[in-house]
Amino acid sequence: MTTPSRSLLSCLAGATALGLSLSAPAFAETVKITLLGIGDIYGFAEEDGRGGPARLNAVARAERAANPNTLYLFNGDMLSPSILSGFDKGQNMIDLTNVVPFDLAVPGNHEFDFGPENFLEKMKGSAYPWAAINITNVDGSAIEGLGGVMVKDVAGVKIALIPVAQDTSPEVSSTGDLKFLPTVDTGVAAAEKAREDGADLVVGVVQTNIDNDRKMIGSGAFDVILSGDDHSYGTFYDGITAYVETSIDGRFIAPLDLTVEIGADDEGKRTIDWSPMFRFIDTASVTPDPETQALVDAFEAKLDAELNVEIGVTEVAMDSRRNIIRGEESAMGNLISDAIRAATGADIAITNGGGIRADRTYDAGTKLTRRDILTELPFGNTTVVTELPGSQILAALENGFSQVEKGAGRFPHVSGMTVVYDPTAPAGSRVTEVMVAGAALDIDKVYKRATNNFILDGGDGYTSLGGGKVIVDAGNGNLMANDVMDYVASTGKVTVGIEGRIKTVGQ
Repeated sequence: MTTPSRSLLSCLAGATALGLSLSAPAFAETVKITLLGIGDIYGFAEEDGRGGPARLNAVARAERAANPNTLYLFNGDMLSPSILSGFDKGQNMIDLTNVVPFDLAVPGNHEFDFGPENFLEKMKGSAYPWAAINITNVDGSAIEGLGGVMVKDVAGVKIALIPVAQDTSPEVSSTGDLKFLPTVDTGVAAAEKAREDGADLVVGVVQTNIDNDRKMIGSGAFDVILSGDDHSYGTFYDGITAYVETSIDGRFIAPLDLTVEIGADDEGKRTIDWSPMFRFIDTASVTPDPETQALVDAFEAKLDAELNVEIGVTEVAMDSRRNIIRGEESAMGNLISDAIRAATGADIAITNGGGIRADRTYDAGTKLTRRDILTELPFGNTTVVTELPGSQILAALENGFSQVEKGAGRFPHVSGMTVVYDPTAPAGSRVTEVMVAGAALDIDKVYKRATNNFILDGGDGYTSLGGGKVIVDAGNGNLMANDVMDYVASTGKVTVGIEGRIKTVGQ
């Protein structure tokens, strides 16, 4: 996310122009409240001396010590993806966040990567409450243990916390039969009701993208929005709503200090005036919390012996950075799709770029370890095999390229075929050529296709991949990462780079 160019000072000036008093009313009581929002915590350890739960917990402890009127709020994504989560389904993150519990946590889409039952289990083991107003059981009933709007009395200020999850979660994760109501509409309605019910401050704790953030800001229903999902840092204030986009893995933290003036008007009616002050913490300057670091060290030791085993050398450069893996052919995508096709003997293989997660580059000559592969494929997905007609494969490819301009995780990486598409054409009509084993895709021919269980179940919009004859289902398939590790280890090297499997026209 790019922080809007409007400066904080100009926004404050605008607030004055709009009639929001930034000076204390007569006989006012002044209260300082700190809102510490965090989200998108994927790794249990630091990266390049920055971020990680040990530093995050140190910041949270310090903020609470400095100001008892601090609310510590989580806006989604911790149970996955990470190397360790592939083994313990996110329990490590529950253990780490229980050290310094949140006042409220909102589930992100990654809370459901291992299915709804796992999330419910982890929720019960949390030392803090989880809540989301727009997630229900399939029949619309409330989910046991999952709260709704939370009202907190902080030093005499009635704060309504509006927890809202991402309504696209069923498309990108394994949410089962859970029902997700619209993020924006549900959130705005709840915020307006909270105001009507007498809340002094209305705070959205949301997990959603920047487009939805803008809609919620534009509604004017919220005083503050703390948002995750975009993996970037940003702050904004337009005189009505203060906004913080929390960064990934707690690398950069933005405590929001609210100076709240509690007063009365000429008729004796209670008044609330407030002004925001944004702070910036680069966690590279933060000393890790010792208690949390001891847990991190134990997790590291647990993994090292097994994961640091070398399995081969790449003879070609590889790239799994988010913008590459979700927008063009990559050697890493080719390796993974080749591996699952080889493991199954399938005619073709398709896997989604959103399931490839290390976000890094590998120089030619890099020694690959088990850790590398599990970092790339952290979700614990299994390799599955189906038989499908060419028409459904074509539909799957159209879905894969339908949101390439948005950097969506559905971007396809393929093996056993080549594809030409036009990104300027309307979604659903972008694929211009598909070749399988040197021949044009036959829409009536049945092909044996390997993929992962996530997209077989319709994840990332791949609904067309269902309905065929299932040869190997999720319960009987190999761990996808194991297929890739075995594939690399079988020859001890990676030799296939970018070779024109995916080409574009029309640009």
